Amino acid sequence: MTVVLVEGESDRIAVQTLATRMGMRMPEIRVVGGSKGARRVAAELTGTRLIGLVDQGERADFERVLDTVFVCDPDLEAEFVRALGVEGVEAVIAEQGELASFRSLQRQPFQRGRPAEAQLARFFGGRSGNKARYAGLLAAAVPLDRIPPPLAALLAAV
Repeated sequence: MTVVLVEGESDRIAVQTLATRMGMRMPEIRVVGGSKGARRVAAELTGTRLIGLVDQGERADFERVLDTVFVCDPDLEAEFVRALGVEGVEAVIAEQGELASFRSLQRQPFQRGRPAEAQLARFFGGRSGNKARYAGLLAAAVPLDRIPPPLAALLAAV
């Protein structure tokens, strides 16, 4: 049996959404509540094949305790931005009726002049629930032939 460990709910939603779109039956996905939780959850699952999805900055925490680790650089949202492009992500935001909110964020003094990718990262992380919500929306929008590499590799490994 294989169990997939992920840092947070947004990771679980993205993996599950992509697996569903691909017609896959996913094994159990466990949200560990941040990378430090991987050790605790792995200890509960002794004898189980464990694979994980983690952000670049927390890679070491997962690699210490999991059989196989797939790494988002630097995080899940950036992987989707690269896969969809800024315009593709903005189209998803527009479909949610939030493009004006994103444009307002872009006009803030600290955000002016920053790359669109950095502004999008702030947008996703700036409101409670946004990361999880947009993880599902972006996973639903990405063409199946452009799934971010760490997610594609994880799905192929299960």
